[in-house]
Amino acid sequence: MNETTKILTIQDISCYGQCSITVALPIVSAFGIETAILPSAVLSTHTAGFTDFTVRDLTEDLPEIRKHWEKEEIYFDAIYTGFIASIEQLDYIKDIINSRLKPGGYVFVDPAMADHGEFYNGFDQEFADKMGELCKLGDFVLPNTTEACYLLHKPWKEEFTREEMLEMANELSQFTKRHVILKGDTHKENELGMIVLDKEKSSAEVVYNDKIDYVSHGTGDVFASAFVGSTMIGKTPCEAAKIAGEFTKRAIEKTVGDENHKYGVKFEKVLPHLCELIKNI
Repeated sequence: MNETTKILTIQDISCYGQCSITVALPIVSAFGIETAILPSAVLSTHTAGFTDFTVRDLTEDLPEIRKHWEKEEIYFDAIYTGFIASIEQLDYIKDIINSRLKPGGYVFVDPAMADHGEFYNGFDQEFADKMGELCKLGDFVLPNTTEACYLLHKPWKEEFTREEMLEMANELSQFTKRHVILKGDTHKENELGMIVLDKEKSSAEVVYNDKIDYVSHGTGDVFASAFVGSTMIGKTPCEAAKIAGEFTKRAIEKTVGDENHKYGVKFEKVLPHLCELIKNI
């Protein structure tokens, strides 16, 4: 990485609650990477655990922002997408990737649309199919098992065997240029695994971190952001997955026991430890 490395992250801003851009911007920046943002929407809070939140859809702004960047000749070394507010935005985002990504740049797609066997509010199979088209532009695609099942039109279940996870990762290779990072391998007791598939080498490895029995909104965004940052400083996909998993685990540990903090994880408390993780993994 050089001093001018620039990443664009495209996802929503939840003004309160630790997810999406409010997670991605500080975490990716902590790796020493200049991070630009393109909000897909602005919400008063995130959508888990809050009611009557406000939403400002920014679909119509995306093409005008792209045109301005084209005029200013602004390009990015990587583009990282997360929560997308509408199906119409997916085509606009593909245009941004095709026009604003530097030659040889990376695309990271976190298909943030579902979890625990259900779509997030407002999403459906039509959106998932359109998301699959965006994923095909990705060098790194990072679904959880629910998102993977919707991409593949498969039924979801609480537990998948190792063989099923590997089969799913292989099937997901149609939705990436290079790598699949499939989260949610739970068959090993007290550990949480990720299948890291290299499409070019037709190989897959499993990366494990200690599992913390705690469910919180935004942990996928924490993981994806740490993975993006680790990759952009030269870590291999398996190393990046290990760093991201460990960083997320430590953020959860900092949050467990605080009953007043159910709107995210305290990733800020772990940012000072990033250098340690990068050196040791």
